[in-house]
Amino acid sequence: MRLKTSLLQEPKHILSTTCVGWITADELYSCSEDHQILKWNLLTSETSLVVKLSEDIYPIDLHWLPKTVGGKKPNQTEIFVLTSTDGKFHLTTKMGRIEKSVEAHKGAVLAGRWNYDGTALVTAGEDGQIKIWSKSGMLRSTLASQGSPVYSVAWGPDSGRILYTSGRQLVIKPLQPSAKVIQWKAHDGIVLKVDWNSVNDVILSGGEDCKYKVWDSFGRLLYSSLSHDYPVTSLSWAPDGEVFAVGSFNTLRLCDKTGWSYALEKPNTGSVFSLAWSADGTQLAGACGNGQVIFAHVVEQHWEWKNFVITLTKRRTMQVRNVMNDALDVLEFRDRVIKTSLAYGHLVVATSLQCYVYKNWNTPLIFDLKEGTVSLILQAEKHFLLVDGAGLYTFSYEGRLISSPKFPGMRADILNATSVSLSNDSIAIRDKSDEKIIFLLDALTGKPLGDGKPLTHKLEVVEVALDKCGPSTERKIALIDKNRDLYITSVRHLGREPKICKIGSMVHSVAWNDAANILCGIQDNLFTVWYYPSVVFTDKELLPKTLLTKDGSEFSRAPHILGYVGTKVTLRQGDGSLVYSSVPPYPALLHEYSTTARWEDALRLCRFAKDQSLWACLAGMAMANRELTTAEMAYAAIGELPRVQYINFIKEQPSKESSLAHMLMFSGQIQEAEATLLQAGLIYQAIRISIDLFNWERALELAVKHKTHVDTVLAYRGKFLQKFGRKETNKRFLQYAEGVEVDWEKIQAKMDMELAKERERAANTSVRSSVASRR
Repeated sequence: MRLKTSLLQEPKHILSTTCVGWITADELYSCSEDHQILKWNLLTSETSLVVKLSEDIYPIDLHWLPKTVGGKKPNQTEIFVLTSTDGKFHLTTKMGRIEKSVEAHKGAVLAGRWNYDGTALVTAGEDGQIKIWSKSGMLRSTLASQGSPVYSVAWGPDSGRILYTSGRQLVIKPLQPSAKVIQWKAHDGIVLKVDWNSVNDVILSGGEDCKYKVWDSFGRLLYSSLSHDYPVTSLSWAPDGEVFAVGSFNTLRLCDKTGWSYALEKPNTGSVFSLAWSADGTQLAGACGNGQVIFAHVVEQHWEWKNFVITLTKRRTMQVRNVMNDALDVLEFRDRVIKTSLAYGHLVVATSLQCYVYKNWNTPLIFDLKEGTVSLILQAEKHFLLVDGAGLYTFSYEGRLISSPKFPGMRADILNATSVSLSNDSIAIRDKSDEKIIFLLDALTGKPLGDGKPLTHKLEVVEVALDKCGPSTERKIALIDKNRDLYITSVRHLGREPKICKIGSMVHSVAWNDAANILCGIQDNLFTVWYYPSVVFTDKELLPKTLLTKDGSEFSRAPHILGYVGTKVTLRQGDGSLVYSSVPPYPALLHEYSTTARWEDALRLCRFAKDQSLWACLAGMAMANRELTTAEMAYAAIGELPRVQYINFIKEQPSKESSLAHMLMFSGQIQEAEATLLQAGLIYQAIRISIDLFNWERALELAVKHKTHVDTVLAYRGKFLQKFGRKETNKRFLQYAEGVEVDWEKIQAKMDMELAKERERAANTSVRSSVASRR
């Protein structure tokens, strides 16, 4: 990826250009110390004078009022705020007429920014004050006063916090008076410029120490660049939060969100004082010290899937290369390309007006897009999801709109790939206003799943990922929380509280395989693959045995997983280089055999591979599918003898209901096991389960409720206390012990009778079913 820059032969401004701002994706306004405001039209390459300001207005900063945000009705008024050296800010129309000038600061107004929905304006001045204003220019509050000038200011993603510079320090101040202020030393020189992205919640800063730095919203350093030759005078996030641009003297740099640099340009511009991205994130403009306005657009982006590599060569042209036979195809588009995704054999390209879906490279399927720039494309095997400023849309690969999912407090403009996940039947979206909540929606209808309640985790969630394979009833979601713990839970839980199981800690990045439900992740300094994460629901002690771990020291600092296709995992290292890691093909085969119930083949594969982790996966899969014979062999192979004995005990149960109950017990689902037995009328078996678990209170409660086996419970309780040399102290047991005689012979006879009765009933049922089948 790099920037393709263009400069005019001669600058249109006589003096330094100080600020630039996009009004549409192809129209830009620039202001200069020569008091002129110029309008640049990129489609016609024309430049026209909008207005010549009065001689006493020297502009410093310009920001257009945001058009639309999160599907709300658009702001009809096209105005921008212009700050100047005389201590005023000017609300100016598209035609250049100053609607209102407001005395704001003593000395120059160094920055003016609208919040994301255009309801408030923040200004920062040379006098060290930060003020919040209404849309019409009325003062609401003075947020801060300090002794040094505030050179730059930015709104937080929720428009509830302000980030500003204070000498060498950065300060985050919430608008609520009592909330905690975060302040930290950011640079060794004065901080000149800051920006805060609403999609990824990450902060940029650049200063006179000639470095740019990347921070999280708690003030923790994520990246620090090497020293440039000159101070960093400008920086700006692309709207989708994937890349940012940095400007310095005769320097323009394009960087990834993690900090490393994609490309460095050395144009003849003087210092770049201001940078602005167009709303679609494809173009960049810079205000230059020599009066020029530099334009740049992003080219040479790459997408890979299996044996195809696709490159954006020009704004409207792509090249498709098949690395197997070196065949080349060129794809031409009517408008410029904004977003692209390549997966599951389909290439989805969103331009400014249309969406193209390619299955083969000759005939794309084309449909028109609504107003709004596409900010995210996610693909599943059967359909894909488009996200633009107004909402979410699920389309089939035939171009048919399937659904438009809606959820409470929807702000589609701040969704990114870590906060949304798509599978063939479900969509998971993390709530922005309360990050503990995950909305689970049906991809085909757009409505909430199950009882409509969202999934609530105990901590803020950082990343969500839905598995890609298998039936919708078994869909699982993996989530990483703020503590970097990895959890897994079922998406569709019928009425019960979902069981959220922890399967890893210190996890920084995860990805599901495209063809089997295998999960890989970066865990501390290890690369870990969970061959069968769902095993936690069947036998959680097997989980450590089903892992593949590789030493992560071969990767540099903080690698990030880009994708896991087939047996290949693609990772992006902290320095921007791509590395690949391979995973053995056997676990995916084992998943396939398990879903098609080919247990003999599964056993053969495990014997051939001689891998303990495969046997452990097979044991978990077989138990989940209640395939006891296979499970017994698999547990024997990994030396789990107590489990083998328990499986044999399950096989010896007199009736199907008892076997099912003990299988549920095996997975730790005690309440479900008890409910199964009670439903089948096997009261003694249900009481026996509570006795075996030493859950005496529940055993007595059941016995009393069903008026049977009270003496059995008391007898076993007495035996238990006798063994430990203790006396009965529980009032309920003392109360019943007075009226009930304990006779072990009678109890034994009663128990034998219960078992005989159960066997007889099971035999009758099987006879009845065989007769029915013969008929």
